[in-house]
Amino acid sequence: MEPTGIFCSKPSEPIIYKVRVATGQGLLTGTFDVVSITLVGINGESPKQVLNRAGTSCSRGSVDNQEVACDHDLGPILLVRLHKDPYSFFPESSWFCNSVQVTSPQGECYHFPCYQWIEGYCTVSLREGSAKTPSDDTHYLERRHRREELVMRHNKYGWKEYLPGVPCCADIDTALSLEYNLQYSFPKATAFFGRGTMAMFEAKVKGFLDKPFSWGKLEDIRKVFWFYHTPVTEFVFNHWKEDEFFGYQFLNGINPGMIRKCTRIPDNFPVTQEMVAGSLGKYTTLQEELKKGTIFLTDYKILEGVPTIQLNGKRQYIAAPLCLLHQKPTGEVVPLAIQLSQHPGPHSPVFLPTDEEWIWTLAKTWVRNSEFHAHEVIAHLLCSHLMSEVFAVATLRQLPMCHPLYKLLIPHLRYSIHINVLARTYLTNQGGIFDRAIATGRQGLAVLLKKALDNLTYTDLCLPDNIEARGVTLLQNYYYRDDGLKIWDAIESFVAGIVELYYKNNLAVQRDYELQAWVCDIFSKGFLAKRSSGIPSSIRSVPELTKFLTMVVFTCSAQHAAVNSGQFELGAFMPNLPSSMRKPPPQIKAPITLEEFLDVIPEMNTTSQVLSVLWVLRNEDFDMKPLGQYHEDHFTEEEPKQLIKAFQRRLEHITEEITKRNESLTLPYTYLYPPNIENSTAI
Repeated sequence: MEPTGIFCSKPSEPIIYKVRVATGQGLLTGTFDVVSITLVGINGESPKQVLNRAGTSCSRGSVDNQEVACDHDLGPILLVRLHKDPYSFFPESSWFCNSVQVTSPQGECYHFPCYQWIEGYCTVSLREGSAKTPSDDTHYLERRHRREELVMRHNKYGWKEYLPGVPCCADIDTALSLEYNLQYSFPKATAFFGRGTMAMFEAKVKGFLDKPFSWGKLEDIRKVFWFYHTPVTEFVFNHWKEDEFFGYQFLNGINPGMIRKCTRIPDNFPVTQEMVAGSLGKYTTLQEELKKGTIFLTDYKILEGVPTIQLNGKRQYIAAPLCLLHQKPTGEVVPLAIQLSQHPGPHSPVFLPTDEEWIWTLAKTWVRNSEFHAHEVIAHLLCSHLMSEVFAVATLRQLPMCHPLYKLLIPHLRYSIHINVLARTYLTNQGGIFDRAIATGRQGLAVLLKKALDNLTYTDLCLPDNIEARGVTLLQNYYYRDDGLKIWDAIESFVAGIVELYYKNNLAVQRDYELQAWVCDIFSKGFLAKRSSGIPSSIRSVPELTKFLTMVVFTCSAQHAAVNSGQFELGAFMPNLPSSMRKPPPQIKAPITLEEFLDVIPEMNTTSQVLSVLWVLRNEDFDMKPLGQYHEDHFTEEEPKQLIKAFQRRLEHITEEITKRNESLTLPYTYLYPPNIENSTAI
């Protein structure tokens, strides 16, 4: 007799979850290792399921679909675990996982962004992609995963002192010890090192690197690189001696943050009406122009006392000049007077445009040399590169991947640590470029960096505040200011949308202990806990958080572009941006010859080394991610995606405005042209 159904039950049908795994598009992103997955829901875990078949799955650019069978419903999926194990005789190969998507039997879709290299044989846990602050976690598995991730990050990413009194840096000694997730992509690394090798090779073949001699003719300087001439480098060569171009660079050159309005002539800069009457014309006076707000000043007092080194066996020199400028009714900014020290007297004359041609040119060249030091060490290295690295290390240490601020910031921190490790390896190291071709050397660099950090303020880093503090709101033809403020506003609007989405009130900001730890890390490690800087050590409100995040994103992207992009173009003709001066500043206003001028500016080998570096550090098109272009979907919710689209539309509008404006300019200003701005400080 057959048993009846009441005494016998069929095994239940397995519950099927559909899994989609996406591998990165870059070179060598796939793996031959065995990749498995475990799904973790509020009702339990799935069995470990192998995802790939060697050579056919988890390969470059692949999107692999698999099914994971479970004997019960897991409920909402909170985590996925990716297991990477050895396969047969194949050596271990790293794998770049873009994301994992899980679809439940009920049709619910869960997204798990990864966008990181998985190295070695290990298990990596990914959280469901919804951005959450600590107070948003309601399940113990979420809270535990958050704690464990932060413990891992604290152990993995550390701080160290690089030089006394300057911002701390990542505890990484060489580029070889960088983990894959911090390294340049293969195309970017190849282009970077290839360009540097070719530049040095060309200078070497032409013999310039082996010649510690003065240039014989100004025109010969252009021969260092035959093939790298652009319309801008040609413009510089043709106009570098002109007062109008000298003044223009304070507004729209690579150090546009030095110029400030002058309402009173400094006591240590004895410029008189008689001195400048010829430059101002007979219908106005210096006092009248001061009242109008058309007199401006650049003061390089910070360079006073910075030590110098020997290059080619000869002592080098540095000055701390003052330069008085005037904006004409026609809009041009021109120099009125230059003093090459902070101490007036018989041996520190005031140089004027009416002086003999080459002594006036030499005085301006001394100011351009001061611009080199102030730009490279303060505006570029400290306020862009070192700040970006501080933001990057603090983010990696204090914010888990699920945090909304991590998702917001991580595209703007891409490669920031790697480029700085390279700088410490080749530029600012003992015996590096600073010791071989720049007057301050590494020792002077350390002194100047410390002085600059002592004087750096929150106002300096927030463009609207900075513009107001320097009194340059009404300065004409100031394209850096005009374009920069538009981009600041666009970033601020985007950031405000993200902040208001995840922080409903000020109390939510105050209670986010991960956010507070992140800000405190920046304050203590980046600004060495200097209260005088005005940098907050904690954030108390939604508006404060919006401003701080805007500053971070702007610094890493637009501000770096403004001070980096034109280095080679404006410095390719070396007298416009000399890295060193071989004789002390002139103490009398005696006429000099061109030959005497050439004996002051850097020699052939020094020039060639600096130009090779500036060529390498120009904008890199390979693997360049423009501002607002987010190719990795760290945010999975619809609201932040809409905010990103609005941000992109705003940038497109700014692009159109700049394009139209530049059509009427003899020298277009493109350093803050949005398609040219990289999301991060990556070069």
